[in-house]
Amino acid sequence: MSGPYNIVYIGRFAFPTAPDVLWAMIEEPRNFERWWGWLHDLESTDEHITTGSVLTGVVDPPVPFTMQVRVTIDQYEPGRRIVASVGGDLEGPANLEISAPAGGNGTHVAIGWDVEMKQRRMRVAARVARPLLQWGHDRVVEAAVRGFGRQLLR
Repeated sequence: MSGPYNIVYIGRFAFPTAPDVLWAMIEEPRNFERWWGWLHDLESTDEHITTGSVLTGVVDPPVPFTMQVRVTIDQYEPGRRIVASVGGDLEGPANLEISAPAGGNGTHVAIGWDVEMKQRRMRVAARVARPLLQWGHDRVVEAAVRGFGRQLLR
């Protein structure tokens, strides 16, 4: 699916907590805005994420665009995996998988997406300032991981 207007990301992270503790935090969307300052006006069809849940909100990255997004949970395997479809100003597949590393200390998290920028202004910017858009994207991901890590330590 990748093309000139797509943001493709694959990331792997390690967190110093048990997989069940990490998973319990992931499945409660009411916490997300508190963790991530770039996310606003989040609404969820369900109190806890499950197959069929739909989350909508506004992403406000450190570039001059805000994005309306809708995330539909297509597959939900508790304690293991989420597969989702992103819609709105970004569109495409996304996934998250967690696992316990060999030795059982902590949790490994793998995330990925391939989303197409749908906003006209973003598409124009992608043609002339692709590195700036990638930079903004990467800062949002870094902030998300740091914010989540801080919550795990509390």
